[in-house]
Amino acid sequence: MPSPFLEIVELANGKVALRRSDEEGEPLVVIEFSRDAREYLQESYIEVAKAMISAGMQAAGQMMDDDDEVIPESRVLH
Repeated sequence: MPSPFLEIVELANGKVALRRSDEEGEPLVVIEFSRDAREYLQESYIEVAKAMISAGMQAAGQMMDDDDEVIPESRVLH
């Protein structure tokens, strides 16, 4: 059974990932910053990735709460 706990880690390749704390299976989410973005953010890219993952989890939670809302199949992602 997968662990119910999640962790945000920096992978060996420099990407930031959200994964189950038991480390089984592939990450649930992977964020990769371009070289330019990492140079601009410097060491803050980890905090930015954490904020991105947190915002995504909040949005997913809100979507789960809005079961009555129908999402069109051909929606535009911004």
